[in-house]
Amino acid sequence: MEKGDYTGRLKILVDKARNGSIVDVDFILDHLSSESILVMTRFINFALSNVETKEGMERIKYYLFNGSQIQRNYASLFFNRRGDWEIVLEAFRQGKIDEIQAFAR
Repeated sequence: MEKGDYTGRLKILVDKARNGSIVDVDFILDHLSSESILVMTRFINFALSNVETKEGMERIKYYLFNGSQIQRNYASLFFNRRGDWEIVLEAFRQGKIDEIQAFAR
């Protein structure tokens, strides 16, 4: 990703997060992989903090239990920031996230 692309990428991710549909959350979380660069992971983390729709939150919950490891970690961070401890604890009990991730803020 070129330096000039940063602002445009962040705006796209935040706009999708604010829309908060299933397709939009999928778009955001599809950018997370083991090859994701640091700046992109920060953008995704920030963008997810803008998801406020019920549909969007349910989709993030889906990823907490069904996504790749990195997707589950970022979904856990989303719910931790919101104080939704029961969801995070359930994912921890099911072995979807580790203890460090379950209690990260």
